[in-house]
Amino acid sequence: MDWYAAPQESILLRSPASFATGLAPTVSGLRWFRNLDRADIQRELPRWPAGPTFAPRSTADRAARRTGRAFLVGIPLIANLVAGFGGALGSPFGDVPVRGNPEEPENEVEDFPVMWAASGTLARTVPWQLDPSRRPDGYTTDAVLTDRRLVFLGNQQGTLSKADELWEVSREDISEARQMKFSEISADIRIVFRDGSWIRLFTGSPDSAGHLAQLINGSIHALTEADLTEGQRYRVRDFRQELPKNAEPPTFTLLKSGIVQVDCRVPAKAGQGLFETHSILMSPSGGPAKPKPGDL
Repeated sequence: MDWYAAPQESILLRSPASFATGLAPTVSGLRWFRNLDRADIQRELPRWPAGPTFAPRSTADRAARRTGRAFLVGIPLIANLVAGFGGALGSPFGDVPVRGNPEEPENEVEDFPVMWAASGTLARTVPWQLDPSRRPDGYTTDAVLTDRRLVFLGNQQGTLSKADELWEVSREDISEARQMKFSEISADIRIVFRDGSWIRLFTGSPDSAGHLAQLINGSIHALTEADLTEGQRYRVRDFRQELPKNAEPPTFTLLKSGIVQVDCRVPAKAGQGLFETHSILMSPSGGPAKPKPGDL
């Protein structure tokens, strides 16, 4: 691993994270940084390099974008059908709707802010490297949630150097998080800070977005492998042997009924920055388990 938590600190989840882009035709592929009056604040952000200035799309541009998006958004549906037919361990991208309704038209159709921040608020301090339009080619960013803090890391692909620790915030300074389902493969999350400012990020997987939101909100409890029973550890070992070699390390979640959910992400062939999530549910003995009401 290219980054380690502090002594006595537990990593709960690591996920790709970058500023999201709009899905609706008017704002497709676009993003803005706004104050409470919806004015553009990107030039006010300290130490941020210059970036593109966007405008809502014209009617002709929207039609062209819709044609391209129909193919891209269709990929997860096709992948899910193939996975279901073949009996795969997990459905790529989770349960992904191809169409949906905006939850907040003012922030998803008429406009698409990925930063909502009054002067002096916490959201204005997040790193500029989260913006795909500003960071160097081949540079990626991750969000790491621990039991103490949220950390943003940066990595230059193709190097073995240690990840750059770009920014961190205490868990106490985060108010809540919400998976934003009207987004590319439902993989966006909004993180709201205690001062009311917020950011909207794309995580590469609907499972990551949902899991991260649940962990921040405290609705699920994360475990480490050391917390598992011997039978559960054996089951995890067998599960990992069935996965592709490029699968990421598993995460463990204790559900309300007491069963454990194990998730492993695998980079998807459908596109860069997208992931398939393979999951199992285990009883305390490590045997297969079924979810009960309130678990999922």
